[in-house]
Amino acid sequence: MTPRIRSTNLARPKPDPGTPRTTGIDKHPVDGIDVTAPGPEHGDGSGAAGDLVGDSRHHGGADKALYAFAREELDRWGSELGRELRDGTFGENLTTAGIDLDGLELGQRLRVGSSLLEVSVPRQPCATFARHMGVDRWVRRFTEHGACGSYLRVVEPGRVEPGDTIVPGAAPGHGVSMRTAFAAAMGDDAAAADVVRAGCLPARYHDALVRRLAARVG
Repeated sequence: MTPRIRSTNLARPKPDPGTPRTTGIDKHPVDGIDVTAPGPEHGDGSGAAGDLVGDSRHHGGADKALYAFAREELDRWGSELGRELRDGTFGENLTTAGIDLDGLELGQRLRVGSSLLEVSVPRQPCATFARHMGVDRWVRRFTEHGACGSYLRVVEPGRVEPGDTIVPGAAPGHGVSMRTAFAAAMGDDAAAADVVRAGCLPARYHDALVRRLAARVG
């Protein structure tokens, strides 16, 4: 199958139970999205025009401009949970088909529609995600499966629509996949050491791993 965009999704804002925030995790299909780089730090919003970032401390900004998740993974989870999971259920802006997002290397670029995107940092499942899913031990289950999808930077703005092909560029060659970066972020020290050696994360994420590894031996 030629890798492609199956669905483009934007938030339908809703209250985040137990918090004063409105969350944008509940995303639904739309005809297309205009994408642009929202800025260098958290708090600069989404890279998808018309989207909502409810928790600007942990979401949004240049390194988390867009979130992509594979339809194949939604189907796998749907089978495991015994319920249908529509496109956008996991809060993704882009539901993909025919591409292993978790096997892509950090920093690898993707030509999608008229935009150029770049594989950035792993998702870290949070309490909002767990409340949205309503599944016991959801964060642990999601983490143990090891496939987190991919946050993406916007290198060149443009428009992305359902049916657009995804054309991966050459891998950077450091060998750190999104799957490895996710394991590192969620506590795997061996994976963290691989990520640190590759130097493929933005400085604040890299430095956090360095501090964590140093604390293990300190």
